[in-house]
Amino acid sequence: MQRRELFSSLLQDKEDKFIVRPPYFENEELFEALCVNCDGICANVCETNIIKIQGDKTPILDFYIGGCTYCDECAKNCPYEVLKLENKKQINGIIQIENDKCLSWQGTMCFSCKDPCLDDAIKFKNGIFYPSITESCTNCGFCIKYCPTNAIKIIQG
Repeated sequence: MQRRELFSSLLQDKEDKFIVRPPYFENEELFEALCVNCDGICANVCETNIIKIQGDKTPILDFYIGGCTYCDECAKNCPYEVLKLENKKQINGIIQIENDKCLSWQGTMCFSCKDPCLDDAIKFKNGIFYPSITESCTNCGFCIKYCPTNAIKIIQG
């Protein structure tokens, strides 16, 4: 575990999180009805290992581990078709920066969120401070893992 990961894991505030599902579902109720019959195949095929199976046997995404590449593997391998390729969409949430926790918003140069962003969706005012998330964000969540102060969250959209 790297130092940044250690600090992020210590700062995780899990009470305000909502359930984030893989991006290939149409009906939330199907998770509770059909995933109970599965052995978590979607988690086993996830290339970034962010799909975790909860106690109720339903899959959630854990962005403190990494982000979603939208690789389609979870949908291709879902035996009960809870996750389907034709239902592919962005992850159900909105990525948000909490300015009061963000180092850059407090005057310290930090590009920890920008560097892993595959979509170049994090822009800095004058290229240095005050990051904001642009409309090109796909909610992949890669930025969440790398924020050293846990200032980036996914909230219900």
